[in-house]
Amino acid sequence: MKKILIFWIALITTSLAAWANDKVSFNASAPEAVAVGDQFRLSYTVTTQNVRDFRVPSIKGFDVLMGPSRSQQNSVQIINGKTTSTSSITFTYILMATAEGDFTIPGATITADGNQMISNSVRIKVLPADNTSGNGGQNKGQQRNRQTSSTSISKDDLFITVTANKTSAYEQEAILLTYKIYTVVDLHHFDNVKMPDFKGFHSQEVELPANRKWGLEHYKGRNYQTTIYRQFVLFPQQSGNLTIEPARFDAVVTKPVAVVDPFEAFFNGGSNYMEIKKVLQTPQLSINVKNLPDGKPESFSGGVGDFNISSSINTTDLKTNDAVTIKLVISGTGNLKLISTPEVKFPEDFEVYDPKTENNFRLTNAGLSGSLVIEYLAIPRNAGTFKIPGIKFSYFDIKSHSYKTLTTESYELHVAKGAGNATQTIANFTNKEDLKVLNEDIRFIKQNEVSLSPKGKFFFGSLAYWLFYVIPGLAFIIFFIICRKQIAANANVVRMRNKKANKVAVKRLKLAGKLMAENIKDEFYDEVLKALWGYISDKLNIPVSQLSKDNIEEKLHEHGVEESLREEFIKTLDGCEFARFAPGDASQAMDKVYSAASDIISKMENSIKH
Repeated sequence: MKKILIFWIALITTSLAAWANDKVSFNASAPEAVAVGDQFRLSYTVTTQNVRDFRVPSIKGFDVLMGPSRSQQNSVQIINGKTTSTSSITFTYILMATAEGDFTIPGATITADGNQMISNSVRIKVLPADNTSGNGGQNKGQQRNRQTSSTSISKDDLFITVTANKTSAYEQEAILLTYKIYTVVDLHHFDNVKMPDFKGFHSQEVELPANRKWGLEHYKGRNYQTTIYRQFVLFPQQSGNLTIEPARFDAVVTKPVAVVDPFEAFFNGGSNYMEIKKVLQTPQLSINVKNLPDGKPESFSGGVGDFNISSSINTTDLKTNDAVTIKLVISGTGNLKLISTPEVKFPEDFEVYDPKTENNFRLTNAGLSGSLVIEYLAIPRNAGTFKIPGIKFSYFDIKSHSYKTLTTESYELHVAKGAGNATQTIANFTNKEDLKVLNEDIRFIKQNEVSLSPKGKFFFGSLAYWLFYVIPGLAFIIFFIICRKQIAANANVVRMRNKKANKVAVKRLKLAGKLMAENIKDEFYDEVLKALWGYISDKLNIPVSQLSKDNIEEKLHEHGVEESLREEFIKTLDGCEFARFAPGDASQAMDKVYSAASDIISKMENSIKH
């Protein structure tokens, strides 16, 4: 029995080794930033257990409190009948930072599966000690416990900053706006977030990772856990001193509370947790926006940034009624989305169609980066040789603070006569029966076929003759009366917008429903917000650019909407904005937002009075 047991143990060990991943890795890990006096872990992990000769070079700038300690990990997974296993060994040091500065710990060496390996090096930034700590050697965990022991939260324990990468810019120049959280307490979530309207700016939000990365940062003498909450790229649409209004955040913080009952203290580790609400507000921010310099070129299309252009043509040899396509590509970084379409000067007798644009850019911290592709389509109607001059594109260069004009190559088209030319007349004067105009024979007069009517039988003056006048006249009068009423109704823009508000909102919500089914998160929330803002804009006859949550509530009150319904509408807007960034099940959150938006629009439709 003992021999059989030993045999099975050996067989399982061999199988695990065979299942193990052949690719062995050796990695080092440590925090990116720590404070003077903080204790932290430095770990080296190798994905095999056949190791020897683990060595770490001297660790300078830190005190080694413990290590290396060795631990082994094994795991086996069976998924769909396929068995996989992993095994690794981790060597751990406990270090303490003793001096401020930037330090690099070089890679360690080890022999794994008979091969010599070296790990990655580790860079660690050591921040000054927290000024609020009474002991420079006190670790971060002890500081944190002391700071969170009270039941109040000061303005220095939790706050949000708003910063712009530039406070002076030209019109249409990209500005990066960043909202950053600083905390020494356990921030749980935000109940409500109210962002400014960014009046005077075209704004686009930067997509941040779903899992925010927190890090340690020294700020005004204290060490905080920080993360970027939201970022926007703003494009100023007018000159002058523009103001970014404060943002409001209703934060919920969990804090430990001492437990008096010894039994409860035993089971809860000596403390309970309570939720504390705190309202945070960012300061007002001012941006000085300068006018673009005088002397704009005639071909200026509104571009501000750094751009290049290129063009191509599908053919230079074609026939009449064949299409010619010129493709223009504007690439670079700047306000690509706001650039007007440059003009292509086709010959006068070309039939020109509206250009088609395709956006191939992404939002970056410096603006929109990528390319704008524009296709121009025209059809020549006459044969001949024609010249299409180069396309001129002018923009304002941010680096040199000057206008630049780029020109593409010109094209010479050779158009041959093709079939079915609408303006071409074909004649053969030897036989008049052969005289033809495009796709239609001329019908010649046939002689000796005149039909005469007896006197008194002529059409002129008959009942039928007068009916031909009276009936169309009556029809015209009726048509005029109906159309006049319709024109009067359409002339009332406010009434028409109000009448179509629900129809437009429902159309947008249908599109949002399709995006929800395809699990396209960001575009879904954009469409829901467009539906809500657009609906209330049409109903209240207020341009979207002038809407804010404050004046919405005031206008709804003027139109007789109940307070509970007004609060529900504002709450739906806030919920949509917050759900985009909230953790959890994305599909469930989208479904909840979609239902709330549909419900509130239905309620509003029956409540707004005019």
